[in-house]
Amino acid sequence: MDPVLLSRLQFAFTIGYHILWPAFTIGIAWFIVILNAIWLTTRKTVYRDLARFWIRIFALAFAMGVVTGVVISYEIGLNWSGYAHASVDVIGPLLTLEVLTAFFLEAGFIGIMLFGERRVGERLHFAACMIVAIGTLISAFWIVSANSWMQTPVAFTAAGGHLVATDFWGVVFNPSMPYRLAHMVLASFITGAFVVIGVSAFWIVRGREGDQSAARAAFSLSLWLVAILVPLQIFAGDQHGLNTRKYQPMKLAAIEARWDTAKRVPITVIAWPNPDAERNDYAIEIPLLGSIILAHSLDGEVKGLKEVPATERPPVLPVFLAFRVMVGCGVVLLGIAFAGLYLRWRGTLFRARWYHYACVVCMPLGFIATLAGWTVTEVGRQPFVIYGLLRTADAVSPIAGGAVFGSLAVALVLYNLLLLSFFFYGGRLVWRGIQSLTPISPVARPAGVVGMAPAAKKTINELVV
Repeated sequence: MDPVLLSRLQFAFTIGYHILWPAFTIGIAWFIVILNAIWLTTRKTVYRDLARFWIRIFALAFAMGVVTGVVISYEIGLNWSGYAHASVDVIGPLLTLEVLTAFFLEAGFIGIMLFGERRVGERLHFAACMIVAIGTLISAFWIVSANSWMQTPVAFTAAGGHLVATDFWGVVFNPSMPYRLAHMVLASFITGAFVVIGVSAFWIVRGREGDQSAARAAFSLSLWLVAILVPLQIFAGDQHGLNTRKYQPMKLAAIEARWDTAKRVPITVIAWPNPDAERNDYAIEIPLLGSIILAHSLDGEVKGLKEVPATERPPVLPVFLAFRVMVGCGVVLLGIAFAGLYLRWRGTLFRARWYHYACVVCMPLGFIATLAGWTVTEVGRQPFVIYGLLRTADAVSPIAGGAVFGSLAVALVLYNLLLLSFFFYGGRLVWRGIQSLTPISPVARPAGVVGMAPAAKKTINELVV
């Protein structure tokens, strides 16, 4: 039981599980803001009802993100004390600021967002939704900044086994941070939007009368959003790739399974990398396209893995395959977005059943692409935790492998129970639809409320509503 391998597996599982929830809640929080803004502007109740529905889904996902995020904080100290010891003076302030500026902000206003609509008024409720959504972006800003510094460390000095920041803002806005942040935020928006698209398509296919107007409104709005966001994500990913070529050439070499440094290189569509023989088996390549895409030049040079010893190379196979999974998901989502534009132009957007089924099936692709992208990012950095400075083997805590295995087994069980619980409660909300969340009108309140003491009447009326 190798503690290094087990600690890596445990952290990969817990961080991979956790990242699903911020990726979802960031997008849904801003979708709720858009719905509320349209409701306040147009006074069309369908948007108010949609906002109320998605606030409930957001609450479930937000709770999952909080629970799984707290675990990671403890895991860094328990399993990765070598990393914590070396980087606390750089990473510590960023993680602290994430709690102070984002988590407290979200925690302070999420109660108003969930329960305050009929207590504080529409405009203050909208402000609370906006503040929570801003909090999700602030949280992403600090976490991505910390992770990006680990990928492209700058503005530090080494002193007594510690890495100490010499320029705080230099650490925050490290060379890869803007590209990574744009890529992650857009991924979150797209992931959330396609969940809305899938749920709305399910309501349309189901055909229940009370859900149709809401389903069509959400379906149309979210398809407009992804028609803009998915092309933007492709552009952001391209710029991120250029940054990776400059600052992490071995990661790019692993992404493309490029063994030899060369110019005018092909793009490898698919292959089976063979690290032992330092070649690609069963490769399908397109000549010259590699230099054009990766370097934006026909004569662009791409570094090969042979530039460094085998012990300094990232694992090629998982990085190579994960990148293609991410790109494949992106291509499918782009096709769904553009097909929606075509069907809208033809006037058949709400009648094309094949398209609605495709939207339901594609609902998980945003999550899969996010996990694949994080696999590329984190595995592609190996064998380093802090790129070029601290190796993974030196970052792990001196603990027994059995202890790590035990905690990993517990995490597998508990996290899957949490996931089943989310699917159960979230699935029930989706199955019941919008109609079940419509508040009871004053006329429908029980007659027994009349004649009661004012305080008791107020309490019962609030519970009924």
